[in-house]
Amino acid sequence: MPVLDPYLIFNGNCAEAMAFYAQTLGGDIVMTLRYGESPLAEQCAAGSAERIMHTQLRLGDRRLMASDCPPDQAYAGMQCVSLSLSFDTVAEAENISAALSENAEVRMALAPTFWAGAFAMLVDRFGTPWMINGAPATP
Repeated sequence: MPVLDPYLIFNGNCAEAMAFYAQTLGGDIVMTLRYGESPLAEQCAAGSAERIMHTQLRLGDRRLMASDCPPDQAYAGMQCVSLSLSFDTVAEAENISAALSENAEVRMALAPTFWAGAFAMLVDRFGTPWMINGAPATP
């Protein structure tokens, strides 16, 4: 069976975003490769050596992978997808929602729903869309 892990594309702020996610979600960045460190370093566009070519954040048995858009390509942002986080408790969802909501576009504030004790939707300050679920709803 395949493993499905998300891959995010940023516009020059990948390192900052992934460091924030590692701190906020409690994961470990297990590898980072910058354009200037790659075998293609001599072919990199001017000013792109510090941009991230590939990085991985380990979250339990899953990975969140990411890179910066190559500087010679137009960046269209993250569209039509959200990362979904599920927690066993509302308190966990509240903590993470509060951290991700800082300087974010909150599309739906954390609140009880018919499927979860708490649910929120937001686009964080890095442009990543999130859905946050906390505890299944109680009948």
